[in-house]
Amino acid sequence: MTDQIQRFLFDGTNVRGEIVQLERAYQEVLDRHAYPQAVSRQLGELLAAVALLTETVKLDGTLSIEVRGNGPLELLMAESHSGGDMRAIARVAEGQALPADDAGFRELLGAGRIVITLDPREGKRYQGIVELSADSLGGCLEAYFSQSEQLPTRLWLAANGSRTAGLLLQQLPDDANHQDADAWERSVHLAATLQDDELLGLDAETLLFRLYHEEQARVFPPKPLQFGCNCSRERIAQALYSLGAEELRQILDEQQAIDTQCHFCHTRYHFGAAEIEALIEAPDAPPPTLH
Repeated sequence: MTDQIQRFLFDGTNVRGEIVQLERAYQEVLDRHAYPQAVSRQLGELLAAVALLTETVKLDGTLSIEVRGNGPLELLMAESHSGGDMRAIARVAEGQALPADDAGFRELLGAGRIVITLDPREGKRYQGIVELSADSLGGCLEAYFSQSEQLPTRLWLAANGSRTAGLLLQQLPDDANHQDADAWERSVHLAATLQDDELLGLDAETLLFRLYHEEQARVFPPKPLQFGCNCSRERIAQALYSLGAEELRQILDEQQAIDTQCHFCHTRYHFGAAEIEALIEAPDAPPPTLH
């Protein structure tokens, strides 16, 4: 399976869709952390979802989805860049035992909310928030689209620890080209027959034929996706500076240097005492060369 997202639409209707399928990018996320099976599955669904939403809103920039709950799993976060780079992370609440491997979304996260952030290259940053009102990630994101975008949107997500995939359908506003009043209901009904093993195991072309061989689907060239982390020494330096001079100097008194790493990709960064002092005195200057 090739990591990619495939856009399509049905001619003469106001229905569009996307299929995302990930294997290598998903494994690169999991290889950096020892997540329990139930967490790996939910993180995979989130990774598929963030790719679908980035393509749906046609964002030139970065889109992130942050799921926060009061259950054993307190955080799920994924980011997708319009260039195709993706990364994700999960955090288990301290002192809480995770449920069984087959635990679902609600059992893991409990009550909470989803924060969706759109950070374009140019223009203002936008943030939308929706409560965890459904028993699945897909259901919660459908509620987000209903509230924020006011466009009927349906999602089907699946992950098994090896692969993750998702299907999104969206009903666009009517225009002169829309000639099929039943297209939305029909396309959703057909998608609802999809099984998780089909979504995970069939390539996009076969999947579209399986669901919509009687429809006139126009398929666009697929877009490749891959794991990619945008951490850098400069970003880490900025994060350290935000701690404040007093806390940074206290850490230096105890450790003589600061060693940290990116939570997403585990790249390690070392800052010596002189480098930290230079950062405190001139925070806008480029950070010293990594050694």
